[in-house]
Amino acid sequence: MNFVTLDAFALVKPDLGLVFWTVLIFVILWTILGKFAFKPIVNALKERETAIENSLTQAEKARAEMATLVAKNEELLNQAKEERNAILHDAREAAERLKADILEKAKSEADKKIGEAIREIETQKKAAIVEIKNTVGQMALDIASKVIRKELTTDVDQKTFVDKLVKETNLN
Repeated sequence: MNFVTLDAFALVKPDLGLVFWTVLIFVILWTILGKFAFKPIVNALKERETAIENSLTQAEKARAEMATLVAKNEELLNQAKEERNAILHDAREAAERLKADILEKAKSEADKKIGEAIREIETQKKAAIVEIKNTVGQMALDIASKVIRKELTTDVDQKTFVDKLVKETNLN
């Protein structure tokens, strides 16, 4: 049984040849991996690190530009609000001036129309007075001519005759 146990320890205790070939294969494999695998991996990692740094730098620049744009946007927005307020103020003033002008013109036109109407009324009034005077004068002449034609003896007869003539004369 002693023999079986020695074989079992042979796997745990490697001999010198196994160690030599293992080290030699490991060094050759390491050299090959270093030339063909590690350098490209390291280069790819460096490129990736550079790309990440560039991206971070560009992101920082973009953030700074965005902050600048936001500030400019706020400034433009404030200017637009001020311009809008100025335009509204000017529009209100223009509307008030226009309203005052329209009211003044309307008042002037109304005063002119009222003056014309008063003059027309005065003219019509004078014409009516002249026509009434003419009519009354004509009536007086008619009555007088009729009175002269008829000789009346008493005042009562004269009064009755004049009243009759007035009734007969049409005032329209």
